[in-house]
Amino acid sequence: MKTLPETPKAASQSLHRVSHCLYRSVESGVYYAILKRAGKQIKRSLKTIDHALARRRLRELEGRAVHLQRGEDGKVTFADLGQRWLASAGVGRKESTLDWMTRVVLSLGKHLGTLPVRAVSKTVVETWAATRKPDVSARTYNYERAVLVRVLELAVRDGVILDNPARVLPVLKQPKHRIVIPTREQFKTLVAGVRALRANATDSANLCELLAYSGCRMTEGTAMTWGDVDFKARQFTVTGGERGTKNHEVRVVPLFPALERFLLALRDSLPQPPASSDRIVKIASAKTAINTACRETGLPHFSHHTLRHFFCSNAIEAGVDFKAIAAWLGHKDGGLLVAKTYGHLRDEHSAAMAQRMTFNMSGAEP
Repeated sequence: MKTLPETPKAASQSLHRVSHCLYRSVESGVYYAILKRAGKQIKRSLKTIDHALARRRLRELEGRAVHLQRGEDGKVTFADLGQRWLASAGVGRKESTLDWMTRVVLSLGKHLGTLPVRAVSKTVVETWAATRKPDVSARTYNYERAVLVRVLELAVRDGVILDNPARVLPVLKQPKHRIVIPTREQFKTLVAGVRALRANATDSANLCELLAYSGCRMTEGTAMTWGDVDFKARQFTVTGGERGTKNHEVRVVPLFPALERFLLALRDSLPQPPASSDRIVKIASAKTAINTACRETGLPHFSHHTLRHFFCSNAIEAGVDFKAIAAWLGHKDGGLLVAKTYGHLRDEHSAAMAQRMTFNMSGAEP
């Protein structure tokens, strides 16, 4: 049995009727299916010249076409379907994830929103892709493409359309992201630069130090309370506050010496002992302060997440294994992501340490 590659549209072929809904091109011998379901004619190449295979593919097509909806259900717009998808796919999601999903659906709606889903063809999605690619990063485009596929997959499931046209869109290759990690001197400069600012200087600098010494994500650090820190047991608990952590799991982490010194000094500087429910840092973000300090001190562009990288690099230089670092960070993969992201740092540190192995003994060869 021979399966052929893509062939010209049936409209450009002279077709000979073979049996019910099954036709064959006079020119190429390729079989076509032409049937009507839910008030709509469906005309498809079966991409084969083998009669038995063509009949099987016709039966498969007819089986899927049975579910196509008539009337108003078949006239739903992409915007309506996008909201329907959000209502189901957003259940149990974190607020930040749901916000992102909503933004993507709204972005897609700017291009496709008023179109009936049945009018969202291969040409339409390819036009969207060609328009969108130059305006956004490969990562953003791939996210939006994934949501487009999922929304239209709902239309296939509900019998609004027969096939998902977005599946033809290729996934773009994303350039490898270069991680920027501050040196210890750059970190000191950053904190000093933030403390020298006028607005929210103290809180912003405290947040920078808290993130750098704990390895927490920004939302985890800003949600941390004094009650989450157990100085006697020398550990702290990362809950993520009301939003929760990224993987929705609370984790208990050792109270690292640098973090312990910072927290004790911060607690002692307060006018009165803090309540266990008091947040350690009062602000929700130090983004503006970090950007300003980097600009004014000539540092590279750093961010909240840069401080998490700083924590990891220091842990690796201290000889901590990837599995332990992953547990501290809240990763559930046993250290695979840490190894992939920071493995080169361990190699560089190992090479630097190897230079100390000189075996410099008087009167003896290495």
